[in-house]
Amino acid sequence: MSARARLRPALVRSLLLAAALLTLAACSTLNAVSAYLGNEVAFTAPQLQQSLNRNFPKRYEKLGGLVAVTLMNPRLSIPDDGDRLRLDFDIGLAALGSGSSQRPSGRFTLTSALRYDAATQGLHLRDPRIDYVDVPQLGGVMTGASRELLNAWLGDYARQEPVYRFDNSLLDKLGSRRIGSTQIEHGRVVVHLDR
Repeated sequence: MSARARLRPALVRSLLLAAALLTLAACSTLNAVSAYLGNEVAFTAPQLQQSLNRNFPKRYEKLGGLVAVTLMNPRLSIPDDGDRLRLDFDIGLAALGSGSSQRPSGRFTLTSALRYDAATQGLHLRDPRIDYVDVPQLGGVMTGASRELLNAWLGDYARQEPVYRFDNSLLDKLGSRRIGSTQIEHGRVVVHLDR
Protein backbone atom coordinates (compact mmCIF):
# COMPACT_ATOMS: atom_id res chain seq x y z
CA MET A 1 0.00 0.00 0.00
CA SER A 2 1.43 3.36 -1.02
CA ALA A 3 1.91 6.24 1.40
CA ARG A 4 -0.75 8.18 -0.51
CA ALA A 5 -3.30 5.37 -0.07
CA ARG A 6 -2.55 5.19 3.67
CA LEU A 7 -3.07 8.96 4.07
CA ARG A 8 -6.47 8.96 2.36
CA PRO A 9 -8.46 7.30 5.25
CA ALA A 10 -6.73 9.57 7.78
CA LEU A 11 -7.59 12.62 5.68
CA VAL A 12 -11.21 11.50 5.34
CA ARG A 13 -11.47 10.95 9.11
CA SER A 14 -9.97 14.39 9.78
CA LEU A 15 -12.41 16.07 7.40
CA LEU A 16 -15.38 14.24 8.95
CA LEU A 17 -14.24 15.24 12.44
CA ALA A 18 -13.84 18.88 11.38
CA ALA A 19 -17.32 18.87 9.79
CA ALA A 20 -18.85 17.39 12.96
CA LEU A 21 -17.16 20.01 15.14
CA LEU A 22 -18.36 22.83 12.87
CA THR A 23 -21.90 21.44 12.99
CA LEU A 24 -21.83 21.29 16.80
CA ALA A 25 -20.51 24.84 17.00
CA ALA A 26 -23.24 26.08 14.67
CA CYS A 27 -25.94 24.33 16.70
CA SER A 28 -24.73 25.77 20.00
CA THR A 29 -24.57 29.27 18.48
CA LEU A 30 -28.19 29.01 17.31
CA ASN A 31 -29.26 27.92 20.79
CA ALA A 32 -27.29 30.72 22.43
CA VAL A 33 -28.67 33.60 20.41
CA SER A 34 -31.57 32.96 18.07
CA ALA A 35 -32.48 31.89 14.60
CA TYR A 36 -31.76 34.79 12.25
CA LEU A 37 -33.62 34.11 9.03
CA GLY A 38 -33.37 37.02 6.62
CA ASN A 39 -36.31 39.27 7.54
CA GLU A 40 -37.00 37.85 10.99
CA VAL A 41 -35.42 36.69 14.20
CA ALA A 42 -37.12 33.81 16.02
CA PHE A 43 -36.86 32.90 19.69
CA THR A 44 -37.98 29.69 21.37
CA ALA A 45 -39.50 29.19 24.80
CA PRO A 46 -36.25 27.70 26.23
CA GLN A 47 -34.29 30.81 25.18
CA LEU A 48 -36.77 33.11 26.92
CA GLN A 49 -36.96 30.79 29.93
CA GLN A 50 -33.20 30.92 30.38
CA SER A 51 -33.34 34.72 30.48
CA LEU A 52 -36.18 34.69 33.04
CA ASN A 53 -34.33 32.23 35.28
CA ARG A 54 -31.46 34.71 35.60
CA ASN A 55 -33.78 37.53 36.73
CA PHE A 56 -35.95 35.89 39.40
CA PRO A 57 -36.86 35.78 42.26
CA LYS A 58 -37.93 39.41 42.68
CA ARG A 59 -39.33 41.05 45.79
CA TYR A 60 -41.69 44.04 45.74
CA GLU A 61 -42.90 46.05 48.71
CA LYS A 62 -45.79 48.40 49.23
CA LEU A 63 -46.85 50.70 52.05
CA GLY A 64 -43.31 51.10 53.32
CA GLY A 65 -42.74 47.37 53.58
CA LEU A 66 -46.03 46.53 55.32
CA VAL A 67 -46.94 44.25 52.43
CA ALA A 68 -44.41 42.35 50.32
CA VAL A 69 -44.70 39.98 47.42
CA THR A 70 -41.94 37.77 46.03
CA LEU A 71 -42.27 36.33 42.55
CA MET A 72 -40.26 33.19 41.92
CA ASN A 73 -39.89 30.13 39.72
CA PRO A 74 -41.12 31.62 36.42
CA ARG A 75 -42.31 29.03 33.89
CA LEU A 76 -42.80 30.24 30.33
CA SER A 77 -44.67 28.47 27.55
CA ILE A 78 -45.65 29.52 24.04
CA PRO A 79 -48.77 27.85 22.61
CA ASP A 80 -48.57 26.57 19.04
CA ASP A 81 -51.93 28.07 18.12
CA GLY A 82 -52.09 31.34 20.06
CA ASP A 83 -50.75 34.87 19.89
CA ARG A 84 -49.91 35.28 23.59
CA LEU A 85 -47.29 33.57 25.70
CA ARG A 86 -48.07 32.18 29.14
CA LEU A 87 -46.08 32.82 32.31
CA ASP A 88 -46.69 30.92 35.54
CA PHE A 89 -45.12 32.15 38.78
CA ASP A 90 -44.98 30.97 42.35
CA ILE A 91 -45.83 33.83 44.65
CA GLY A 92 -44.87 34.51 48.24
CA LEU A 93 -46.90 37.03 50.22
CA ALA A 94 -46.05 38.58 53.55
CA ALA A 95 -47.62 41.28 55.67
CA LEU A 96 -45.85 42.91 58.59
CA GLY A 97 -45.20 40.22 61.16
CA SER A 98 -46.69 37.37 59.11
CA GLY A 99 -43.42 35.74 58.08
CA SER A 100 -41.28 35.62 55.00
CA SER A 101 -42.40 36.11 51.42
CA GLN A 102 -39.53 33.86 50.26
CA ARG A 103 -41.60 30.67 50.49
CA PRO A 104 -44.30 30.09 47.88
CA SER A 105 -47.77 30.63 49.28
CA GLY A 106 -49.57 30.33 45.97
CA ARG A 107 -49.23 30.81 42.26
CA PHE A 108 -50.59 32.87 39.42
CA THR A 109 -50.68 32.82 35.65
CA LEU A 110 -50.50 35.67 33.21
CA THR A 111 -50.71 35.80 29.44
CA SER A 112 -49.20 38.49 27.28
CA ALA A 113 -48.14 39.55 23.83
CA LEU A 114 -44.61 40.94 23.42
CA ARG A 115 -43.11 44.16 22.10
CA TYR A 116 -39.57 45.25 21.31
CA ASP A 117 -38.23 48.26 23.24
CA ALA A 118 -35.23 49.99 21.66
CA ALA A 119 -34.26 51.63 24.98
CA THR A 120 -33.62 48.28 26.69
CA GLN A 121 -32.93 46.33 23.47
CA GLY A 122 -35.28 43.70 24.75
CA LEU A 123 -38.66 42.04 24.47
CA HIS A 124 -41.22 43.32 26.99
CA LEU A 125 -44.70 42.18 27.97
CA ARG A 126 -47.43 43.95 25.99
CA ASP A 127 -51.00 44.04 27.32
CA PRO A 128 -50.35 41.49 30.08
CA ARG A 129 -53.40 39.97 31.75
CA ILE A 130 -53.59 37.98 34.98
CA ASP A 131 -55.63 34.89 34.09
CA TYR A 132 -55.41 32.76 37.22
CA VAL A 133 -54.58 33.24 40.89
CA ASP A 134 -54.48 30.62 43.63
CA VAL A 135 -53.30 31.71 47.07
CA PRO A 136 -54.66 29.21 49.63
CA GLN A 137 -53.73 31.32 52.66
CA LEU A 138 -56.07 34.01 51.31
CA GLY A 139 -58.90 31.58 50.69
CA GLY A 140 -57.71 30.86 47.16
CA VAL A 141 -58.30 34.35 45.82
CA MET A 142 -56.42 37.61 45.98
CA THR A 143 -57.53 40.37 48.30
CA GLY A 144 -57.86 43.91 47.02
CA ALA A 145 -54.47 44.96 48.46
CA SER A 146 -52.56 41.95 47.16
CA ARG A 147 -54.22 42.18 43.73
CA GLU A 148 -53.30 45.87 43.59
CA LEU A 149 -49.71 45.03 44.50
CA LEU A 150 -49.54 42.30 41.85
CA ASN A 151 -51.03 44.55 39.16
CA ALA A 152 -48.64 47.38 40.12
CA TRP A 153 -45.71 44.98 39.77
CA LEU A 154 -47.02 43.75 36.44
CA GLY A 155 -47.35 47.29 35.04
CA ASP A 156 -43.84 48.25 36.21
CA TYR A 157 -42.33 45.02 34.96
CA ALA A 158 -43.93 45.38 31.51
CA ARG A 159 -42.64 48.94 31.18
CA GLN A 160 -39.15 48.61 32.61
CA GLU A 161 -37.84 45.05 32.43
CA PRO A 162 -37.46 42.87 29.37
CA VAL A 163 -38.42 39.22 29.39
CA TYR A 164 -35.48 38.77 27.01
CA ARG A 165 -32.64 41.17 26.19
CA PHE A 166 -30.89 40.99 22.79
CA ASP A 167 -27.20 40.27 23.24
CA ASN A 168 -24.38 42.10 21.44
CA SER A 169 -23.69 39.30 18.96
CA LEU A 170 -27.31 39.35 17.76
CA LEU A 171 -27.36 43.16 17.57
CA ASP A 172 -24.12 43.03 15.52
CA LYS A 173 -25.75 40.56 13.11
CA LEU A 174 -28.77 42.81 12.71
CA GLY A 175 -26.55 45.80 11.92
CA SER A 176 -28.62 48.76 10.81
CA ARG A 177 -31.82 46.73 10.32
CA ARG A 178 -34.80 48.23 12.15
CA ILE A 179 -36.88 46.07 14.47
CA GLY A 180 -40.46 45.91 13.24
CA SER A 181 -43.39 44.05 14.77
CA THR A 182 -43.09 41.26 17.31
CA GLN A 183 -45.52 38.37 17.05
CA ILE A 184 -46.07 34.99 18.59
CA GLU A 185 -46.42 32.46 15.78
CA HIS A 186 -46.42 28.66 15.78
CA GLY A 187 -44.87 28.29 19.23
CA ARG A 188 -42.10 30.86 18.66
CA VAL A 189 -41.62 34.58 19.22
CA VAL A 190 -40.89 36.14 15.84
CA VAL A 191 -39.39 39.60 15.54
CA HIS A 192 -39.89 40.97 12.03
CA LEU A 193 -37.21 43.22 10.59
CA ASP A 194 -37.76 46.28 8.41
CA ARG A 195 -35.27 47.28 5.76
